[in-house]
Amino acid sequence: MEFRELGQGLRVSAMGLGCMGMSEFYGVGDDDESVATIHAALDLGVNFLDTADMYGPFSNERLVGRAIAQRRDEVVLATKFGNERQPDGTYVRVNGTPAYVHAACDASLQRLGVDVIDLYYQHRVDRTVPIEETWGAMAELVAAGKVRHLGISEASSATIERAHAVHPIAALQSEYSLWTREVENDQLATCRRLGIGFVAYSPIGRGFLTSQAATLGEGERDNRSNFPRFQAAAREQNLRIVARLEAIAERHSLSLAQLALAWVLAQGSDVVPIPGTKRRRWLKENVGASDVVLSESDLEELRVAVPVAEVIGDRYHAASMASLNG
Repeated sequence: MEFRELGQGLRVSAMGLGCMGMSEFYGVGDDDESVATIHAALDLGVNFLDTADMYGPFSNERLVGRAIAQRRDEVVLATKFGNERQPDGTYVRVNGTPAYVHAACDASLQRLGVDVIDLYYQHRVDRTVPIEETWGAMAELVAAGKVRHLGISEASSATIERAHAVHPIAALQSEYSLWTREVENDQLATCRRLGIGFVAYSPIGRGFLTSQAATLGEGERDNRSNFPRFQAAAREQNLRIVARLEAIAERHSLSLAQLALAWVLAQGSDVVPIPGTKRRRWLKENVGASDVVLSESDLEELRVAVPVAEVIGDRYHAASMASLNG
């Protein structure tokens, strides 16, 4: 497995593992298979694990902690705070108050069963709290030895600049894939100018850029059916894009997921995708993308095959869209 460097000298495997779907949102999970998937990822050289306190809520951090209990030294562990939820799953608010920063970190450390978090992200920006106050509290976590590196998710370039002035940012985590490329307009350039790495979540479009696209969201507790891009007429239109990609993938003797991941990996040595899966079968397929080399003509063909203007539907429903680019 190739390694890549994010900001502040943070070295991680070129591909990470998103653990969210093991506990919530994408159908019924199996904790034993999820733990086995994390172990398999480590065996394959994937050392960068991504979770958050809100996933579950809270149960995903416990699951990841259980999985890495005997292998902590092999892991670059990332988690997040900011999307405040109650234990019953009720959403409270985006919370960036200094007191909450400290309380959330302590709770995550306990659930994960670790002494230090390698990369601690602000999951969403609290527009009611100056970013300098939130990041001042996050910097205190670093000074206290509870956190090694700081990150931010779905932030605007202006906010990135202000947060970075308080404490250096190691990584921006935002959605990035063949059908979600807004960060190319602004944030990627800002990150590169400031020496901040980029972590791409949903690099296979929440599974839509795979052979499973036609049926995603139909299973029990799979909330992808709530996303605008997965609904009715939008799905039908977006499946036409998938069909074009399938033809290219077949020509390269790749799965569609491998093609989509190879495209993200090719966007720069400072870009690290974190595809999520809760099954070893899909993990092995995803990791296979790290061996794929796409030519410049291949990359151009893929961009032409997926014109962003042809993608139908927002990334999230309206309330969640309002929390982006804070």
